[in-house]
Amino acid sequence: MKLYYATGACSLSPHIVLHEAGLPFTAVKVNTKTHQLSDGTDYYSINPLGYVPLLELEDGTRLSETPAIVQYIADLVPDKQLAPANGSLARYQVQSWLNLIGTELHRGFAPLFNPATPADYRPQVIERLLTRLAWVDQQLDGRAYLMGEEFNVADTYLFVVTSWAKLVKVDIAHLAHIAAFRQRMSERPGVQAALKAEGLLR
Repeated sequence: MKLYYATGACSLSPHIVLHEAGLPFTAVKVNTKTHQLSDGTDYYSINPLGYVPLLELEDGTRLSETPAIVQYIADLVPDKQLAPANGSLARYQVQSWLNLIGTELHRGFAPLFNPATPADYRPQVIERLLTRLAWVDQQLDGRAYLMGEEFNVADTYLFVVTSWAKLVKVDIAHLAHIAAFRQRMSERPGVQAALKAEGLLR
């Protein structure tokens, strides 16, 4: 398998899951400014949408979108219990978390990375984002991970997205449960391996 990724982007989530799964894969870095690979290949020729992550399977099939990719990887190694069984209520709850993180948090951060976002609009964006993050913080009260004591693929997505707060200067230090969650996640070998591979851990 090949994972096309960009450093620190949402592709870090499946990168972590691949390490957690212990599966063999090749990580291919994409320059999201030039949309080229290190060998000069035009990334648009691989993914016409131009964004990451993209998982290429051994037969050449390509799968995009973080929630789909992380669940696919989890299902390759059911013994690792990276996601609840398909068809179970718990699996739908994980999908609910993946969708919320993607639509409310990931998308919520997006305007803050865009230099074209008007300065007078940023406070509204931040206020809405902090409201959503505060709700997630409440859900983590008394839980080690999003679904309780057991780690699952949705946790990787939350870990990655909340790491962006520092990059866009959004203070989330007061969200103690998220802070504890992030510390717990950062200690996982799979997380450390992916961070190191992307040059984010010295």
